[in-house]
Amino acid sequence: MSLKQTVSIDEFDGKSYQIRLIEGVEDKAVLTHYLHNYSNSIKKHYEKDAISTLKNFVEYRQIETQLPIVAEDALQQLLYEVENVPFPTPKNHTFKFIDLFAGIGGFRLAMQNVGGKCVFTSEWETSAQKTYRQNFGEVPFGDITKQSIKNYIPQEFEVLCAGFPCQAFSIAGNRKGFADTRGTLFFDIEQIIVKHKPKVVFLENVKNLVSHDSGNTFKTIISVLENKLGYRVFTKVLNSMTHANIPQNRERIFIVAFDPNQVERYDEFKFPLEIKLTKTIHDILEQGKQEENFYYKKTHQYYPELEKAMTSKNTVYQWRRVYARENKSNVCPTLTANMGTGGHNVPLIKDDFGIRKLTPKECFLFQGYPENYILPKLANSKLYMQAGNSVTTTLIERISNEIIKIL
Repeated sequence: MSLKQTVSIDEFDGKSYQIRLIEGVEDKAVLTHYLHNYSNSIKKHYEKDAISTLKNFVEYRQIETQLPIVAEDALQQLLYEVENVPFPTPKNHTFKFIDLFAGIGGFRLAMQNVGGKCVFTSEWETSAQKTYRQNFGEVPFGDITKQSIKNYIPQEFEVLCAGFPCQAFSIAGNRKGFADTRGTLFFDIEQIIVKHKPKVVFLENVKNLVSHDSGNTFKTIISVLENKLGYRVFTKVLNSMTHANIPQNRERIFIVAFDPNQVERYDEFKFPLEIKLTKTIHDILEQGKQEENFYYKKTHQYYPELEKAMTSKNTVYQWRRVYARENKSNVCPTLTANMGTGGHNVPLIKDDFGIRKLTPKECFLFQGYPENYILPKLANSKLYMQAGNSVTTTLIERISNEIIKIL
């Protein structure tokens, strides 16, 4: 095959190829899922649509280049591309999991580190899909609320992972009380649990989920898992700085549910214990002067306020619209999804060169991502949002270890 005939998953994004697609077909997702499972039985689950996708793609390439191209050659090139990534699937995996509302792969990274193989992933936000693909070689499927997407989930897997968004329950105030979850994204998780009956359901959400609507939202979720689906549920609010050795003050609610019919020792599960915080912000902050656009100019209208409030180089401050708030624990305040979209919740530090925002890479590191995690060429606002929406991967990994002990 000549150099002119090299192929890449990136070509599936081209306008001329997109014209060939039937609405609703998720070519990149189905093909990369197929390639990731090329050496195991899950391959057959994606095979029909993936082969159709490959055939369509080869025909397109021949028309575009006027050169012959062999489907097997294209397959081998794409196979190499999806496998030659920073965080490939473990060769000797011990269990299978699915990654819902996957974001940029925090659950996947943790689960792979404890021996898990991801057999399905979904994430609707396109920029997050790009970050996910760069690191794992797999393109997530899109909107999990669509039945056509749910149909791609393989029948058997052990763990369902989901850092699901919490929408207000549509039946609030209804005489039925809170016995129904229709109209929320948790309902989609419920549907998947009913059909696939995984051994474990592993969920993460904001701490406020526990108190939302006077606690009724949380009670509904637990009731559905326990009373409707028959799972045994464990819940706990954990902080990244007390349970993951990550210097970020980030409290989240974690829900771990076991199917007692498949997991005999479920009652032995315990959340990880608190560990000493040995890392400081200086273990994460990048050394030297950063790009100029991260620094506040002295002519900025709020610079005098920042200079007055920010006196320490040993903590991360938070800009709250018109003033800077110091984190008294000398750690990073909770990273939020909106920290790159305006003047609110922006994490700031004082270094030897001035007052600046955290870089996107620093935000990823404050979420436990490794140094070699790839940040694609996206707007910084997108990267900030991805970091703020993510889980702290090292905390997820500690909980995952406790789950695997029980399995």
